[in-house]
Amino acid sequence: MNILVLGGGGREHALAWAIKQNPKCDRLIVAPGNAGIAQIADCADIDPCDAAAVLEICEANAVDFVVVGPEAPLAAGVADALRAQGILTFGPSAEAAKLEASKAFTKEICDACAAPTAAYARFTEAEAAKAYVREQGAPIVVKADGLAAGKGVIVAMTLDEALDGIDEIFGGAFGAAGAEVVIEEFMEGEEASLFVLCDGTDILAVGGAQDHKRVGEGDTGPNTGGMGAYSPAPVLSAEIEAKALEEIVRPTVAEMARRGTPFQGVLYAGLMIKDGQPRLVEYNVRFGDPECQVLMLRLGAQALDLLLACAEGRLGEVRAQWSPDHAMTVVMAAKGYPGAYQKGSAIRGLDTLPDDSFNMVFHAGTSAKDGQIVATGGRVLNVTARGATLQEARDRAYAMVDAIDWPEGFCRRDIGWRAL
Repeated sequence: MNILVLGGGGREHALAWAIKQNPKCDRLIVAPGNAGIAQIADCADIDPCDAAAVLEICEANAVDFVVVGPEAPLAAGVADALRAQGILTFGPSAEAAKLEASKAFTKEICDACAAPTAAYARFTEAEAAKAYVREQGAPIVVKADGLAAGKGVIVAMTLDEALDGIDEIFGGAFGAAGAEVVIEEFMEGEEASLFVLCDGTDILAVGGAQDHKRVGEGDTGPNTGGMGAYSPAPVLSAEIEAKALEEIVRPTVAEMARRGTPFQGVLYAGLMIKDGQPRLVEYNVRFGDPECQVLMLRLGAQALDLLLACAEGRLGEVRAQWSPDHAMTVVMAAKGYPGAYQKGSAIRGLDTLPDDSFNMVFHAGTSAKDGQIVATGGRVLNVTARGATLQEARDRAYAMVDAIDWPEGFCRRDIGWRAL
């Protein structure tokens, strides 16, 4: 098969790496890709949200299967355009992608199918939102309704933080994503991510993970797109996973089908777990980043078989085979991230590192320039390793981090601390 993966981050490098190992993959194209992806696939420099350009690549390269990595092309309807041309596609329609593209829509679905989640209210103007927050008190959660690239959520521990957050969102900090604000009850507990493939009817859980959203050690400082992750997450026991599937995911998938907008792709359920009870924090309609990196390292080549079964409506026939080990990824980011950071610094030492099914450096924000790998993003590398125990995976990952020569980068040194 000729396979096209849309996207250019660490998630897409991990997906490409797993797909490439499967003998069904004859040719792999990633658009736009990055310097790490270019070492294993052909890269096409297009905007993955441009449906016409994506269709052109598919036609020119006789593409049989497209895997959409990020949320923006899904919300833009790229999967719809591909399916309209009869191209087998992994990823939901624009209508089904509203489960991530609109926080208010997700709440509406939860209400309709009685899925446990935080109490909420939605607002289109600042003064009404502020009055509600004053009435509810802090801690409270303020969210931009639309897609804000993993940002746009303010967990306000004080009233002032909540009020400032409302001003920030309505003031345009997150562009069109902030036209509406959703304010939620603050949920206590421990967060985990559950990834579930859905083919419109059947569902298949393909693993859990826990990520570290805050930039600083001990989970302090501002929220980021994610500074590291590990899988499996001890907090997500078999009992809690079964409960989440039964009370949250299955009812959601059934409700989407009932509305005539079946969900096909991966549903990432962000869960808050307290006293053995999971509640939904949010849905994403794609693999998490950096959680995808640890899942793909553990799944390997079978990932392609699972994605194909999902796209072809055959999920009921397949099972995920897990090796009973652990994986961890440590994000190396440019100094200053998630605030202002410099681009263009050279990263050395990558060519000396192991590159196998137990040790991988997935590239997130890199490009090749004058024979060197240079940093082009905030989150730049995902240093990922597997081990018989989480401690072993962690030791391997940090040994690789220490071998990378990049003075302009930094990482958290405590990824996995909750489990360890």
